[in-house]
Amino acid sequence: MVGAASRPEPWRRGPVLVALALLLGLLLLLHAWIPNRAGNLGSLVETFLPWFGLGVPVLFAGALWRRSASAVAALLLPVVVWAHLFGGRLLDKSDPGAGFIVVSHNVGADNADPAGTARALAASGADVLALEELTPQATGVYETELARTYPHRTVLGTVGLWSRLPLSDARPIDIMNFGPLARTITAEGKAAPNRALRATVATARGPLTVYVAHLGSVRVNPRAGFWTASRNIGVRALGEAVAAERNARVVLLGDLNGSTDDRALGGVTATMRSAQDVAGDGFGFTWPVEFPVVRADQILVRGVKAESAWVLPATGSDHLPVAAGISW
Repeated sequence: MVGAASRPEPWRRGPVLVALALLLGLLLLLHAWIPNRAGNLGSLVETFLPWFGLGVPVLFAGALWRRSASAVAALLLPVVVWAHLFGGRLLDKSDPGAGFIVVSHNVGADNADPAGTARALAASGADVLALEELTPQATGVYETELARTYPHRTVLGTVGLWSRLPLSDARPIDIMNFGPLARTITAEGKAAPNRALRATVATARGPLTVYVAHLGSVRVNPRAGFWTASRNIGVRALGEAVAAERNARVVLLGDLNGSTDDRALGGVTATMRSAQDVAGDGFGFTWPVEFPVVRADQILVRGVKAESAWVLPATGSDHLPVAAGISW
């Protein structure tokens, strides 16, 4: 009886769990305040921000085990903040009536079945198809397999655009050699292959400007932390190109190697909206294909309306293809 009487009340149990729950809630609430000076920690947290919600059931299980009413109450903070940030993404916001479909896919340089990938993409019903990470060996295969469905194409470097409708004004966008910093990160001083392009699609509703981009890779290592220098240079160059675009109707397709939650992509997301966020169902994670944890592949729009957005089945690539239906 004495031992039972000496046990703390439910509201006093689990102080560590209470502290962890509050810290989790504050991290979700104040993630934009996490500095990027040391190893791009803020960008790293924002890249995986939705997954921090998994801490809630773990802490809830601990609160039940400890029978801590205070820990359960403290968990209301991360639950409310997570629901505010991401709850809307769990709803199906799509309208399948859109008549113009765009698809983007990082086909993977190590893809062992480019012909099968091309056939799968052609069967998607896309009107415009953007491919990234093309290799000289595989490009001919894609051109051959897609020629019947997409009579119009432009390939510049490692990115290409295939279309059912006529293309014009195709030109490269330099996203890898942008200022002095870019020259310091280009391996051995060699010119990087073109990784972005701009073209105009002649639609029945007027010209549609399409950008295709494959931004630089990111890395996580003990010394540099979250290394994003190459990608961030590309964001800046791509953002300036899109901002200067005179056509009001713009679609950006590509592997941006980052989530739209990452502040570093603000140069692009400030003027464009994510089709997945506006008209998708769920988070639409695309990489890695074995267990997707990040939506690295994006479809962003401006001047047109995203009616639906979805992820296509896996191909021979390490990325999943993404699709969106748009309307004027």
